[in-house]
Amino acid sequence: MSASTRIPPIAQPFVSERAKKTLDLVEEFVEKDCIPADAVFSAELGEGEKRWQTTPVVMEQLKEKAKKLGLWNMFLPKNHFTQGAGFTNLEYGLMAELLGKSKIASEATNNAAPDTGNMEVLAKYGNDAQKQQWLAPLLEGKIRSAFLMTEPDVASSDATNIELNIRREGNEYVLNGSKWWSSGAGDPRCQIYLVMGKTDPNNSDTYKQQSVVLVPAGTRGITVQRMLHVYGYDDAPHGHGHIVFNNVRVPLSAMILGEGRGFEIIQGRLGPGRIHHAMRTIGAAEKALEWMIARVNDEKKQTFGKPLSAHGVILEWIAKSRIEVDAARLIVLNAAIKIDQGNAKSALKEIAQAKVLVPQTVLTIIDRAVQAYGAAGVCQDTPLAYLWAGIRTLRIADGPDEVHLQQLGRRENRARKDAVIAKLKWQREESERLLSAAGFKPKSHL
Repeated sequence: MSASTRIPPIAQPFVSERAKKTLDLVEEFVEKDCIPADAVFSAELGEGEKRWQTTPVVMEQLKEKAKKLGLWNMFLPKNHFTQGAGFTNLEYGLMAELLGKSKIASEATNNAAPDTGNMEVLAKYGNDAQKQQWLAPLLEGKIRSAFLMTEPDVASSDATNIELNIRREGNEYVLNGSKWWSSGAGDPRCQIYLVMGKTDPNNSDTYKQQSVVLVPAGTRGITVQRMLHVYGYDDAPHGHGHIVFNNVRVPLSAMILGEGRGFEIIQGRLGPGRIHHAMRTIGAAEKALEWMIARVNDEKKQTFGKPLSAHGVILEWIAKSRIEVDAARLIVLNAAIKIDQGNAKSALKEIAQAKVLVPQTVLTIIDRAVQAYGAAGVCQDTPLAYLWAGIRTLRIADGPDEVHLQQLGRRENRARKDAVIAKLKWQREESERLLSAAGFKPKSHL
């Protein structure tokens, strides 16, 4: 069955014929070109420090093919942007699931984070000069970028804690502070940082203290101290940088949107980004399930005289995983539809649901696959360990689960408490009236 025939019925009415054809192209490109090339990409990177200066040839070859196929910049939704390929969030969501099955497919089609979020920021909030200088080459895939928000010395899950100082001095901004988990900063093609810091730390409104500025990589005063590992993976050449700013100077024209607009920008950026992550995560779940099915049907791997697939507990793992993947997909597609019908702000509940539920669900599925493989599941002989490390990170990235649960719970409680209490009170009183009218005495003491 092709990808277009597997679209959930609930989503079918929202998917155009053009998107269905593209979805099938994406599937073929990922399965036949990208997944086989994952190993080539790693081999071409080589070993040691070379890995941070290398752009594998296979990536450029895949990019050229993707462009010819029209598989380029699908992530920019057509109802909000003019620069993309003309698909909705829902349509891209179905495509992103397939991209999530390969290490390199998202970059090969210019749909990779953090460039996607940075391009959305520039397209939505950048001025004409900023778009020409940075958005145009990013859209063409000629350069890459990084988003610098998280800091090592504060609890960055509360973004009001951000301390990097952005001081205006004459016709320049001067930046001092440090950032880490700056994903993409290690890539030799990374030419621009989008940096969040405080321009007005004394503003009584804590959400008006922050701003976002454009800082070219390599600007004097920038020191890349190290690249951080994710459960032992360094993700070269992409990398997750720990970066120090010491009197880094940029022109006033580097400011995006205006001073004090940082929170507005990051909320506009992170909403769609969380959904993009969730979409790709569904693809990782499907990949893990495929590997689990392959393992339990390997005739050479028998336990207690019979194949793994003959054991009831294994069949239960497969069944549960199928249910969980399909349920998680519907949560993601529902959020995408809600964004398409309004914007990310109108879909806060649905985005939070997807952001929390999907990584947790998929980690369980990957863990089952690891268990099916035994020791092989935790080493480099399968993609499962790398998948687990990447997906585990998502429970922290773009805001930890706990923050979203707190906000979701607060929002749900605030929106419903009065109506729920009033409804239950009325139902109780009506029940008592009906009992009395029928000659019975009320028994409830609540």
